[in-house]
Amino acid sequence: MKSSLTACPLDCYDACGIVYDEGKLKPLKDGHTQGFLCPHLNHYDAHKRITTPRYKGQEISMDEALAKLKEMLDANLKSETLLYRGSGNFGLMQGVSEHIFAQMGAYLTEGSLCDGAGEAGIVEGRGSNKNMPLSEIAKSEVIVFWGRNPHVTSSHLLPLIKDKTIIVVDPVKTKIAKMADLHIQIKPHTDIFLAMLLYRFLHIEDSCDDSFLEEYASEFQDYYELTQTIRIKAILEDIGMSLGQIGDFLYHVIGKKTAIVCGVGIQKYRDGADVMRAIDALAVGLGLFGKEGSGVAYLGNSQEAIEPPFDTKKAKKVSKVNTPFDEFKTVVVQGANPLAQMPDTTRVLDSIEHVENLVYFGLYENETSAAADLVIPAKTFLEKNDIRTSYSHHGMMVMNKQVESDIGISEYDLAAFLADSYNLELKSEAEYLQHIKNHGIVKIDGSFEVEHREAVPYKEGFDTDDGEFLFLEEFEAPQKVEEGEFYLITPKAATSLNSQFDRDPYLYISSKSQLKDGDRVIATSGSGEAEFEVRINNDLREDCVLIHSGAPGVNKLTTSKHSYEGKSAIFQENFVRITKVI
Repeated sequence: MKSSLTACPLDCYDACGIVYDEGKLKPLKDGHTQGFLCPHLNHYDAHKRITTPRYKGQEISMDEALAKLKEMLDANLKSETLLYRGSGNFGLMQGVSEHIFAQMGAYLTEGSLCDGAGEAGIVEGRGSNKNMPLSEIAKSEVIVFWGRNPHVTSSHLLPLIKDKTIIVVDPVKTKIAKMADLHIQIKPHTDIFLAMLLYRFLHIEDSCDDSFLEEYASEFQDYYELTQTIRIKAILEDIGMSLGQIGDFLYHVIGKKTAIVCGVGIQKYRDGADVMRAIDALAVGLGLFGKEGSGVAYLGNSQEAIEPPFDTKKAKKVSKVNTPFDEFKTVVVQGANPLAQMPDTTRVLDSIEHVENLVYFGLYENETSAAADLVIPAKTFLEKNDIRTSYSHHGMMVMNKQVESDIGISEYDLAAFLADSYNLELKSEAEYLQHIKNHGIVKIDGSFEVEHREAVPYKEGFDTDDGEFLFLEEFEAPQKVEEGEFYLITPKAATSLNSQFDRDPYLYISSKSQLKDGDRVIATSGSGEAEFEVRINNDLREDCVLIHSGAPGVNKLTTSKHSYEGKSAIFQENFVRITKVI
């Protein structure tokens, strides 16, 4: 077997390049992968996959499964059918399913369980969401990890930060926080205050990039006046930091090539768009945009500068956050686990129980596959052709089939079956792949990247109507916890990717809670309650409880309300009370 190139399909910042060699996954030594893979890929074969279709708990053949799927789709109006597609696989060919279901007249979903509010805030301020790529972060002198935990979520940033000044803003004393030159252990949901105060003190100290503001953000004075509505002493006490830390932060970043690297946790709130926009405003005050080694890195649009080959513009859509499953007779779930990953699990379970035909199409067993009437196993990324682009770098990675397998069916082949069954328009797989490849270009160093992406975004100004940054004009004061309540934090775990792989089931809390390792507790919120085993973690603030995303039961505690902008889930706008099980 010869070695061949492919790429990681997982919904992750890093989007690693892979060499498939003699049945093993090995990292590309060059480029952003830098010679190492994350634990998920190093142990990819250790996770048992679904190998056989089943209906009502009984194993059936793939032909029988496809016939049963058509029977289900024929049993109701197509407008009574919903495709709920997740991001378990981030390959661009995954969208072929939506292309087919849209033509059928079925419903699709819109909104985000991840980054939608933050992206909305970026677009409102800058006019577009162009991300600062890894290649530019490598040139920075100072890196601010604002709610980002690179050891867990983006380990390929770590080789880029050697000998740089590191600032961390995070309510958890993470591994990167312990290494940092400055760690601000901020209270959850007060990031907007910190960003606005930092901008205000830039003005007070006459340290703004005045020429940049005059050219690209001429309404800066109005925004400065908005920041003056914040009472400095009271807000600093509320945030949990000192005036000296404000000075330390600015000392490190003023006049330096600075990358503000943001995680998604900062925007998991109703006003998440405003939080991200306030951080962008700080970067504008520092003049970080359009300059080498400077800017704000969040999640860019992985399909930026690519014209989608699949047409879903006319499709009818419902929310991905509070999906009304009970309004549909047939629901097809692809690459997702809504019974664990959607907020307000109790509502989701009640709603989905009214579905007559629940179909699960994916790789691994989970809560949704267990509840499904029909389970159709998917092919792994090694068993099909695809193309991967990233939301943190500009690479276009071709994922050639590496293995022939009788297990599962690819998204394209499932779409082809439905297209043939219902006389729908579908081009060949090769045509779609070539359409995507046509948006790539080979660079001087031999890398294959998406064409027409800017190495240094916003060099010629912002993408708003007048080319200027649009500042916030108002903001909402976040709600505070009451006595006896804790902020609920739901970050990614090191061993899992949401509900894939090895999920961490514990509730973490400070020892100041008087609880001990192994205690059983009931966590209660406005949405529901769930029982957990305690693990003590004194890297947490004492007003916080941490339960990792994907932990069984965590989303019984989260609300299914949307963010104000971006139709995004607000997993961290939840307060919990803790009761020890006697």
